[in-house]
Amino acid sequence: MAALDEPLTKLVGDRTAKVLADSLKLRTVGDLLHHYPRRYAERGQLTSLDDLEVDEHVTVLARIEKVTLIPFRGRKGDRLEVVVTDGRGRLSLVFFNQGWRQKELRPGLQGLFAGKVGVFNRTSQLASPDYQLIDDDADSQTAQQFAGRMIPVYPASAQMPSWKLSLAIEMALTTHLGAVGEPLPEALRAERGLLPLPEALELIHRPHNQAELERARDRLRWDEAFVLQVALAQRRAAAHALPAVPRPVKSGGLLDAFDAKLPFTLTAGQQTVGAEIFADLASEHPMHRLLQGEVGSGKTLVALRAMLAVVDAGGQAVLLAPTEVLAQQHHRSIVEMMGELAEGGMLGGAENGTKVVLLTGSMGTPARRQVLLDMACGEAGIAIGTHALIEDKVQFQDLGLVVVDEQHRFGVEQRDALRAKGGQPPHLLVMTATPIPRTVAMTVFGDLETSVLDQLPAGRSPISSHVVPALEKPNFLARAWERIREEVAKGHQAYVVCPRIGDEPEEPAEKKKRRSAAEDPEDLGAAGDERRPPLSVVETAEMLAKGPLAGLRVEILHGRLAPEAKDDVMRRFSAGQLDVLVATTVIEVGVNVPNATAMVIMDADRFGVSQLHQLRGRVGRGSAPGLCLLVSEMPAGSAARSRLDAVAGTLDGFALSRIDLEQRREGDVLGQAQSGVKSSLKVLSVLEDEDVIAEARTEAAALVAADPELDTHQDLRAALAGLLDEDRAAYLDKG
Repeated sequence: MAALDEPLTKLVGDRTAKVLADSLKLRTVGDLLHHYPRRYAERGQLTSLDDLEVDEHVTVLARIEKVTLIPFRGRKGDRLEVVVTDGRGRLSLVFFNQGWRQKELRPGLQGLFAGKVGVFNRTSQLASPDYQLIDDDADSQTAQQFAGRMIPVYPASAQMPSWKLSLAIEMALTTHLGAVGEPLPEALRAERGLLPLPEALELIHRPHNQAELERARDRLRWDEAFVLQVALAQRRAAAHALPAVPRPVKSGGLLDAFDAKLPFTLTAGQQTVGAEIFADLASEHPMHRLLQGEVGSGKTLVALRAMLAVVDAGGQAVLLAPTEVLAQQHHRSIVEMMGELAEGGMLGGAENGTKVVLLTGSMGTPARRQVLLDMACGEAGIAIGTHALIEDKVQFQDLGLVVVDEQHRFGVEQRDALRAKGGQPPHLLVMTATPIPRTVAMTVFGDLETSVLDQLPAGRSPISSHVVPALEKPNFLARAWERIREEVAKGHQAYVVCPRIGDEPEEPAEKKKRRSAAEDPEDLGAAGDERRPPLSVVETAEMLAKGPLAGLRVEILHGRLAPEAKDDVMRRFSAGQLDVLVATTVIEVGVNVPNATAMVIMDADRFGVSQLHQLRGRVGRGSAPGLCLLVSEMPAGSAARSRLDAVAGTLDGFALSRIDLEQRREGDVLGQAQSGVKSSLKVLSVLEDEDVIAEARTEAAALVAADPELDTHQDLRAALAGLLDEDRAAYLDKG
């Protein structure tokens, strides 16, 4: 067993190793060495206390300002209150029945204090925190250890405070640093002046100054980028080596007939992306392409033309949608666009047409049996459906293309199960309406070639967006409902979106409080210690129908309605038989009702930036201008209001995606889409380190082309094994 693979029990003992594994998922010496400090404090430099978040486990460096022992009234016991300061803010520490600590926690002393941030009487506090005094006059080994150096402050837990982690890491550095390999090729490291990995690990944990720290980060940044890009380059190479049935474009077939029917001209972007896809389809190797585009940029049309080209070439195509509502919408719109071309073999259908079928989990047995037969015998050239397409009973005569809509909503196993239904690997086109910054695409979707649609079709109307501060200016909310009535009076329709359905069982108070804190702890102080429950579809629809929208045709739509009811509501709304649709985010993607011109999003601060952008894209899809009103009770200046102001301020989805990413942990973003990755990014920033990621991608591709199995790069192979465990490597390989 390699030294870095040694379980931590050998280094720190069974008890501490269990705490490290349970609370921080650190199980080996290598895990510990790659657990980097989240920040550093210089001895004597007080740490800021003005950005602590409720429920966060923190370690702060502060000086004791005041100590008070307060006996309980009417019963035995006492509490010790200690106020610490960094010169700008204050934090309260409280210890129950531990008055003896008054002797060591004396005013003027400096220390590290670790615990979970809570709120009592609107004041931030740590209850019974762990601590370590580090002043010169404190008889402390830690004071000697940290003297004259930058103090590392680690991501910690309640059971494992930062300085205990520091001691364990110090042991690992002393005993195991010599076992650290060198995953970067020597020529690459020398060309860029990067430190050897052992030295970089030493300096990331024990820097003497900022310059040393930056040199360590430069090296580790390259490690994270390069090892991940090698894994992705291997996947690209493996996919390219697979055989596939070429599906070249044929003239005089379905595609030409469809193009001739179009009442508009394709945008330049649609033509360019279409050409890229057609070139991939004509290859003897399977296409692996990501098609991303702004809301309403015409991705479905591009995908449909690709599916028609495959049908012309004798194959079948499937479109996998994440929800029944979206699958039904896709089926309805594709059949409408194709007209008689979608009625192959049917009375009145075109001679060169094909059959377009829909398969969902809620279909009745007779209809389901017919659809399965149409797919198995090849009569259905295009199949659209949900995860029901993945079931074992579903067979195809010759599956040539798989189109996955909103890729992030499907697991890799689901996509793999569908692709396995082809005799040879089918071509794969992944679509997303969530704009992705270039560096994220290179990192998260690095195994896919990328096409971007950033041009809206002619005739699409602009959308104006405004924040409605419901508490500060209630008359603004009243005006919002007036605007809805005005749009309906013009013959248009509107959406009202709520974060909750409303028929859920009541949450226990404690769980509700935890959920409220988890939504956005930064905003709790502005809204009170506990936010009210999110507004619901059921209650909001009833309030609107009886109040400001009385007399209008108001209906509800959410995921727990029976499938037939959902389809009926969407059909009536699409046909103009309803005025206002009160819905959850079930309408977020794919729903296309050109006559809908207005949207009111209630409790808009409960949604993410990209999600708000997607929702907004449901209006303004026709010739009339769109209006999106973001209703929130959060005060001006809060983080939540800043997010809403950003959404209202731009229609550029790529700019909003950067804002969205900046406000989330990048490692979470990476882990969500690149699920095989064992550890999140720690040093590399997918927004700020574009040059490193781009260079690493180029270098990784060249190395994998020269040595696909990494036979001459053993340390790099070991680093890959650390990034991808066996189960997750298999998960990645399914693609």
